[in-house]
Amino acid sequence: MRKIKRIILYIILVFFIGVFFFSLCHIIMWYFDNKKTDKIINELQDMVEVIPPKENITTEMLDSSKYYDVSLLSVDFTNLLQKNNDVVGWIQIPNTNVDYPFVQTKNNSYYLTHSFDKKYNDAGWLFLDYRNHLNPIDMNTIIYAHGRVDGTMFGSLKNILSDEFLDKDECYIKMSTLSYNYLFEIFSAYHIKTTDDYLDTNYKDLSKYRDYLDKIKKRSMIDFDNSVSTQNKIITLSTCYNNWEKMVVHAKLVKQEKRY
Repeated sequence: MRKIKRIILYIILVFFIGVFFFSLCHIIMWYFDNKKTDKIINELQDMVEVIPPKENITTEMLDSSKYYDVSLLSVDFTNLLQKNNDVVGWIQIPNTNVDYPFVQTKNNSYYLTHSFDKKYNDAGWLFLDYRNHLNPIDMNTIIYAHGRVDGTMFGSLKNILSDEFLDKDECYIKMSTLSYNYLFEIFSAYHIKTTDDYLDTNYKDLSKYRDYLDKIKKRSMIDFDNSVSTQNKIITLSTCYNNWEKMVVHAKLVKQEKRY
């Protein structure tokens, strides 16, 4: 009997030792992934050049917005494309860490485990849904990224749910693409049990689009004091909030300019 108990204790001990070393390896890999990601972010932000709009370019106001006077972001993509030919745009959100180029490939899995340099990295990178188009944009433009606990990628989207974010009154998203520069006004932000019911890119039936917009606006944990209609195109940002929930932000297109 004692021998059996001793064997069971040995098995339990070996199990916990295995769990310890597995967790330790995971922490070490997470640390090095973060270091590599931080280096890439710093290099890209040093490399990017914001350029003034060209002459005779018309800025279109597509919806009424209190952010009418906010300038658009216009990025020179020349150097970025030499680093990664999957680059399709740059996204920037005030009062968060989100200030990165985003990419697009033929699926929604590759950049979950590859960084901007296309090397394996569990931190991944920001990527546009493979179904989306940007010239012109679809009814719902979807960008994904991991919600890293160090605040990189979409890890700082949680800031949008804070009172401090609202107090700064900069509830908008700037996006620059190869063809257009855009300004989106945030109208909904929430975390929700993992679902894919907010991830359709287009709606042939406007009544279904209306139902969709009503649903995601009602989900918002913040009252952004604005409206959204079927006349609006929107952007959706999706990331992990925790192991069983998603953090989601929706914003409507209010201003755009064609780059060329």
